[in-house]
Amino acid sequence: MSSTTPASGLGTALITGASTGLGAVYARKLAQRGYDLTLVARDQARMEALAATLRAETGRTIDILPADLTDPAALAQVAQRLAEDAAITLLVNNAGMALDGGLLDSKPAAIERVIALNITAPTLLASAAGKAFVARGKGGLINISSVVAMAPEQFEGIYSGSKSYILNLTLSLAAGLKGTGVHAQVVLPGATRTEIWERSGKDVDAFPDGIVMEADDLVEAALLGFERGEVVTIPPLEDEGQWQAYEAARTAMGPYLSRRDVATRYRQG
Repeated sequence: MSSTTPASGLGTALITGASTGLGAVYARKLAQRGYDLTLVARDQARMEALAATLRAETGRTIDILPADLTDPAALAQVAQRLAEDAAITLLVNNAGMALDGGLLDSKPAAIERVIALNITAPTLLASAAGKAFVARGKGGLINISSVVAMAPEQFEGIYSGSKSYILNLTLSLAAGLKGTGVHAQVVLPGATRTEIWERSGKDVDAFPDGIVMEADDLVEAALLGFERGEVVTIPPLEDEGQWQAYEAARTAMGPYLSRRDVATRYRQG
């Protein structure tokens, strides 16, 4: 389906992984803010139930697009929707999964599926949306990463690596979008109460007290960060100065990372 004008003042938000967890919360909060929605996930029944509830509560127009984003054909269909539907003004790249195990005890098919969903899908969708939004002179992209992007030792490396990729992708994208009218944000949740834990064989209730954030709180904070124009939003981080120091240290190395001469510590004699 394609259209030529936004269906609402804010337009339509396309949300992946929208049947449950953070995606469902984003759907509810964006509909309450006045967005129409296109919900994308594998579970059609759950999306239909969510759509019916949100239509009744908010009066917004809500479409569902069942798709397994690890399937290249289904992924291409969603990317085409982003490219062609001028009503879409916001992409929430939320769909993701974790392994039940790690690199050394997971089967290749499971590893490939995580990479397809956590890296390939959000990359291609961000590309399709970004090109379309730049051509229209407005739009927004929200990519869901994780705090383990900066703490890989605390979680299995495939998941944390995929989330580090999303952080890097968004930082680069945001830099390239300056002056286009399009804004990119990356959200780094800490442990959040969603179904991802059960699906990856982990018990979220086993975490120490005070560690796990509620999904509703996480998304409300993330949307506030988006509305403020933040590129990086870390809802659980109290001291913003810690992130600023991290970024300052990282960028300070920039001029010294590529040189003709080998660093002195690696020279022999």
